[in-house]
Amino acid sequence: MSDTITYQYKSASTLLKSGDKDELFLAKYSEIEKKEVPCFFWGKLTDPYTTARCLIALSNTVQSSFNLSPFEFAKLKDPVVTAGNGKIRFEGFSHCAGVYARVDVLPDGHDGEFPENGTTNVDFNQPMISALSRISRNESVVLSVGKKDVSLSQGNEKIVERKVPLPVKWIKGLATVQIFMSQAEKGFLFNRTQALQLFQTLPKGNLKADYYLIVRGNKPIFSAMKSINAVCIGGLHRLRLLEPLIPFADKLQVFPHPDMQSTTWQLYFGSIRFSLSLSRDAWRGFSGEGAALESLIEDVPDTWIDAVDKYSYANQEFNPALLAVNEGVALEKVDNITGRLSAMGLLGYDVDENHFFYRRLPFKLSRILSLNPRMKDAEKLLAENKVDIISRTDNRVEARVAGSGVNHTVILEGEKERCTCTWFSRHQGERGLCKHVLAVKKKLSN
Repeated sequence: MSDTITYQYKSASTLLKSGDKDELFLAKYSEIEKKEVPCFFWGKLTDPYTTARCLIALSNTVQSSFNLSPFEFAKLKDPVVTAGNGKIRFEGFSHCAGVYARVDVLPDGHDGEFPENGTTNVDFNQPMISALSRISRNESVVLSVGKKDVSLSQGNEKIVERKVPLPVKWIKGLATVQIFMSQAEKGFLFNRTQALQLFQTLPKGNLKADYYLIVRGNKPIFSAMKSINAVCIGGLHRLRLLEPLIPFADKLQVFPHPDMQSTTWQLYFGSIRFSLSLSRDAWRGFSGEGAALESLIEDVPDTWIDAVDKYSYANQEFNPALLAVNEGVALEKVDNITGRLSAMGLLGYDVDENHFFYRRLPFKLSRILSLNPRMKDAEKLLAENKVDIISRTDNRVEARVAGSGVNHTVILEGEKERCTCTWFSRHQGERGLCKHVLAVKKKLSN
């Protein structure tokens, strides 16, 4: 028996020159190889009744729309299912991509095996919804998540849903919503009684004006009047998607974005969690918010992306700070990698556990620019030499960017950006950077 291990490097070591410093990246051999297996999870659900109620609520989210026409409904499918690290996660968007829902079945929520970790995307049709509706509290239910299907077995009945294409709009939404969630802060925490009281104050009808979540004494309410420590909610009527679950929840926690660009509402049912994230307004979808654009400005070597992809695959979660320490990578570089992995749909975020999780969607580096037209337009401006740096000091940059018959002025001052274009005037940076600011920042980073 030989003690010699024979292997081959997949790529050569590289020396990258950037600015006034050189960086050496040594090729590595990795025993981490992604396996192709037909089954990701198989086993019994320990609380099938609650799991079924949550999956029905997720399906209701996917079947809802707050700004799309019926013709556009058919273009979107339901849920993305990820199995790995002892958890089963079901994710989906409303048709308009302005509401994101997720069901997390935690380790105590199932009694089964994970032959391999993986992700699939299936369509929950009426037979599956009907089967979920019939599940009682004491029923034995077996769930199977595979590469090409998801099945639910109860008694002699088995419902199978096949894999369907993942809509591009969902991939863009999955990138943005995870970044908003990673920036969210823990807010109000309510018990079941308080949650029921809160939803009794939910106004009827579709609401165009902002509402606020406030607490008076020990009682939470939705109010049209803003007050100190209030959480701003646009499109409040979308929270009705949570109403069927409130009576069963142990508690409700709210996670607001620091700039109120989104809110995440998380219900806890012992070994199961249900999350609902709302975009800033009912007419705004997560797919168009541009939150990932800042992380795409500086180029990151594909070898880094591939290495982090393997790291995440092996660990089933992604800790940027820990990766930076272990690999000796600057934290800002890891932030860029995080943005790129999120932009490709490879990372999700768990607000309760405060870390990213890995989902194994198709891995195509070339997909990033095609999904972010503003970044693609910025690249075009640079390629056509339409960006000129007028002045540059330690804390201020002024640039001129040629447009269609007009020149735009871009000013970067500290952490603030300004541009004279219509996009910036309309959104004031709340929906990501405009193509002119992106182009200037990218030129400065080269």
